[in-house]
Amino acid sequence: MDFRLLGLDAPLIHTLHHVLDSDDADNNKSVSAPTRTYVRDARAMASTPADVKEYPNSYVFVINMPGLKSGDIKVQVEDDNVLQISGERKREEEKEGAKYVRMERRIGKFMRKFTLPDNANTDKISAVCQNGVLTVTVEKLPPPEPKKPKTIEVKIA
Repeated sequence: MDFRLLGLDAPLIHTLHHVLDSDDADNNKSVSAPTRTYVRDARAMASTPADVKEYPNSYVFVINMPGLKSGDIKVQVEDDNVLQISGERKREEEKEGAKYVRMERRIGKFMRKFTLPDNANTDKISAVCQNGVLTVTVEKLPPPEPKKPKTIEVKIA
């Protein structure tokens, strides 16, 4: 917060402001610095765009996976409601005498996690990869039957 905006520009306020800011910076480095695994997973998730569609009976996740074989892609459900799509795109083996002049296609691990809604049926999930596009379909559970009111007979005593 800039205390000068409030009309307070005293040296003591400035020093206090500086001490508070530097203390926060030191704490952030030691306590809440992200781990390498977290940074790697965040990059993998950010570089894997997806489209999610909702239909009356299902949810459909569409992700571009050009050049990948089905063995390079894993589709899993963890914690009963998190859909995880992951895999790895590997570098092609260099042929004798060939070298890269430019390499723009991304290689390495990729991952996306989606929290599924309560009405998703995790027992009915299908995944198809066709023409470099992965389509994962998660069927919806049927809506619960509305409870009928219970009628209680009144007896005369």
